[in-house]
Formats: sequence, C-alpha cells, structure tokens
Amino acid sequence: MHDAPLIATIVSGIVLAFVFAAVAHRLKLPALAGYLLAGVVVGPFTPGYVADGHLAHQLAELGVVLLMFGVGLHFSLKDLLSVKAVAIPGALGQMAAATVLGMLLGWVLGWPLAQGLVFGLALSVASTVVLLRALEERRLMDSERGRIAVGWLIVEDLAMVVALVLLPAVGRALGGEAMSPGALAGTVALTLGKVALFVALMLVVGKRLIPWTLARVVRFGSRELFRLAVLAIALGVAFGAAGLFGVSFELGAFFAGMMMGESKLAHDAAEETLPLRDAFAVLFFVSIGMLFNYHVLLEQPLAVLAALAVILLGKSLAALGIVLAFRRPLLTALTIAVSLAQIGEFSFILIGVGVAQNLVSSQAQDILLAAAIVSILLNPLLFLWLDRMQPRLEARAAQAGAAPEAAAAEAAVAALRDHVVVAGYGRLGQLVCAGLRQSGVQALVIEIDEERAAAARGAGMATIAGNAAQDEVLARAGLERARSLVVAMPDVFEAGETVRVARLAQPRLPILACTGSQDELAHLRAQGADQVVLEMREVAQGVLARLRQDGMLAGPAAEA
Repeated sequence: MHDAPLIATIVSGIVLAFVFAAVAHRLKLPALAGYLLAGVVVGPFTPGYVADGHLAHQLAELGVVLLMFGVGLHFSLKDLLSVKAVAIPGALGQMAAATVLGMLLGWVLGWPLAQGLVFGLALSVASTVVLLRALEERRLMDSERGRIAVGWLIVEDLAMVVALVLLPAVGRALGGEAMSPGALAGTVALTLGKVALFVALMLVVGKRLIPWTLARVVRFGSRELFRLAVLAIALGVAFGAAGLFGVSFELGAFFAGMMMGESKLAHDAAEETLPLRDAFAVLFFVSIGMLFNYHVLLEQPLAVLAALAVILLGKSLAALGIVLAFRRPLLTALTIAVSLAQIGEFSFILIGVGVAQNLVSSQAQDILLAAAIVSILLNPLLFLWLDRMQPRLEARAAQAGAAPEAAAAEAAVAALRDHVVVAGYGRLGQLVCAGLRQSGVQALVIEIDEERAAAARGAGMATIAGNAAQDEVLARAGLERARSLVVAMPDVFEAGETVRVARLAQPRLPILACTGSQDELAHLRAQGADQVVLEMREVAQGVLARLRQDGMLAGPAAEA
C-alpha cells in the first residue's frame, strides 16, 4: 500500500465516525459523541493506528470555513447590525467574565498569571461548529435568537483575532524583552486597521464583484462550473483574508458568504456547498477527539471539573444575565446561554499558541481539551432540555400577560375540532393550507421557523411555533381531535420522526406525507405514514392532465 496519510486520515475518520455515530444513534446519544469517539480511537493516546493529527486539523478547518460561508449566505449586513446593541457588549462582557473566572481557577491551582490569562481567554470563546449545528438543527438561524447568537460569535471571532496577535508580544514581554506601550498600541492599531480594511473592501468591492461573478458563470450553463465558482470564492476569500489581512479563515468565509447572499443565486450556492460542509464538519469533531488525552481525567479530575464549571455555568450565567439586562425574552436569553455553554476550535488555537510561546504548560492544555470535549458532549443535552422547556416558557409568558397574542393563539388552537394538522409551512404546506381553506376545512400549522410561523398567522391560520418532531409540540396540536395529519417538511429525517411520534401518540390518525424520492417514500411508510405522495409523480400527472385537456397529447384519454 502506498504511503498516503491524507487518504488514510480521511477514510479512517469518515468510516469510524459513521460506525460510532450509528451506535450512538442506536443508544439515543448525539451523533457527535460517535464522531468524538472515532477521533479518540485514531488518536495518539490509544493503541493501534494513529491518524495524522496535523492533516486532520487542516481538514477540520475546511469544514469550519464552509460552515461559516453557509451562515454568511443567509445572513445580511442588516441582520448583523440589527443585533449589534446586544451582541457587541454581550460578547465582550461574557468573555471578560469567563476570562476572570479562568484566571481565578489558575490562581487556585498555583499557575503563573500569564498562564491563567491565556487559559481564561481560551475558556471564553464558543465553538463555531457546535453552535451553528445546534441552531441549524432547530432552524433558528433566521430567528432573532439565531441572529443574536451569530452576531455574538462574530464579535468573539474578532476579539480572538486581536488576542492571537497580542499573545506573542505578551510572551516576549514576560520573557524579559522590553516592549513599550506605544509599540503595543501600534500592534493593536495595525491589527484593527487590517480588519477594518478587509471589511471595507468586502462591503465596497466584494458586494458588487461576487454577485457579478456568479451571474456571469451561470451564463455558461454548466452546473459543474457554478459549483466550482462557489467553492473558489468561499475558499479563496477565506485564504486571502487570512494571508493578506490577518483575519481568521472563518471571518473571511463569513463575509464572502454574506456578500454572495446579495445575489439571487445564493440559495443555489448554499445547496452546492452543503455536502462538503457536512463531511468536513464531521472531520472537525474527529480531529477534536484525536487531541483528547484521557490520562488527565485520572490525574487532574478536579481541575477538569472546575474548568467545565466555568464553561457550563460561568459563561452561561454571564450571557443569561446580559441578554436579560437588554430586556430580551427569557427564551432568547436561555438560547444564547445554552449556545455558548461549550468551547472549541478557537480555544485550541489560542492554547496552542500559548504553549508555543511558553506561556502555558502542556498540563493546562490537556485540562482545557478534556473540559472542551465534555462540554461539546453535554451541549446537545442542554439544547434538548431547552426544547422541552420551551412550551412551558411560552405558556408562562402568555399567562403573565406578556404575550396576549400568544395566549389568543393558544386559545384558538384549543378550540379546534375535526381539523387537519399541517406540519411545515413551506411552499408545499402553504398550497395545502390554501386548498383546505377553499374546501372549508380548518387547518393547524406547525412550523419551527419563526418567520414562516408569523406568515401562517398573518394568513389567518391557527399556528404552533415549534418542531413537529417533538412529542410536546404535537401534543399541543390536539391530534386526538384532528381528522388527519399532513407532513410537508422538506427534511425527510424530521418528517419521518414526526410521522413516528404522531403514530405512537394516535395509532388510528390518518397520516399523509410528501416526499421527493422513492427511497424517502419507503422510509416514511416504514415510520407509519398511511399514504405518501411522491411530489414529482403528482407534478407529472398534473402536466399530462393539462396536456390532454388542451388537446396537445394524443391518445385514448384525449380522444375520449
């Protein structure tokens, strides 16, 4: 066999991630637990094959770049500015609180001041991948909660850029090399100037050049060339931003996506990057697992628990208090707090630079890595808790009179009888609801996206904002009083889970689902759907019927 460390790293990471994720799914655990375990198995601290950690880290970086590019595609400058009043002071305040707590922990452990400072900074910044995956799974990216979380993330990213530039200077100063305040201020000013120049260049030039380029590429009529153009822009801007302006790959990719979002082809661009983004995001978690030295859990268990407490409690409570201080709803504050209750890639980069500058010991690095991995494993469970709490929080707000419209909506839902529950208010769901209204049948919409839910309410539909795949949400829909359930969700896995949960709750309820492929049809039937409509088949039959009606299709039906 040829010596191919890149291929071996990708294959071992993907194959083991699939195997362990399947086991995790069977055990009702988050899939990322399987990804992390795969990394531990191929890491240097367990016997057997050891993957190339340096290559794994670079592959993971690609996943983060594509993920931030995808976020930028759906995130406009207006969205970013709309949350600046909360995101900027919130992120800086929360980072300051976590850094101080990390320094206090270092003082208790007898660490030098510089090590405690770097350790605290590393604890203060959340993982991009973990946060965005959690928001995307719940379709919160376009909600106010999602916009605040993303804005918060961008501010943390910028703060880390400055911290990474200053860290070598701090190391030199602590090593006895004199550095005047003027020189330090000059370094900071130069860094901020580069960032400002990059942002200005993207807003002035990129905003026009990137959509123009995509529009010209489309004229070639080649999907392959369009896909290549999207990837070239995403990766090229990210790499150029890091090399020329000193900003992170992630920030560069985010702005590239945000500028491409000005094009009407943004949706197509997002679809083209999705498969690569998901594959490399898996390798991100594998690369984290490879860093885990389990010996630290045996040698320094209390230190790991203390660091974990800073991440889960210190950061979260600081974020919760800040968001509430800005008079945002409790649900929004809890979402931000839970989103930030983990650390990831920037923490590893910062602590690694600290080790290279002899500011941080390898033991402190192992403590941080262990706490980070545990926080990543616990984060989905925190979101699951929040999902279960959401109906209670909304009901409490309604009872308190804080949301009279929500109370009226709940009353309207409770009054429904012999209605049709429509899960999903996308294009298909909207057509179904319009048809039901014309037939004089009441419809109840369940939609997780806040904007679509608002649109359903605006159209006069009784609406529940939530994920139809959760039994608590379906319980509010009054399935026992409904005549049927129509599942019109674009994601086949969520649609299948919705069918399964509804079938368990109401075994005799007629359930109709819609899908786009024969394989998905079989999956939905296996989950318990009575009927599954294959969308393309129905469209084809409609086209043929119109052709016959207009006399453009010869045959027995036309002659009749």
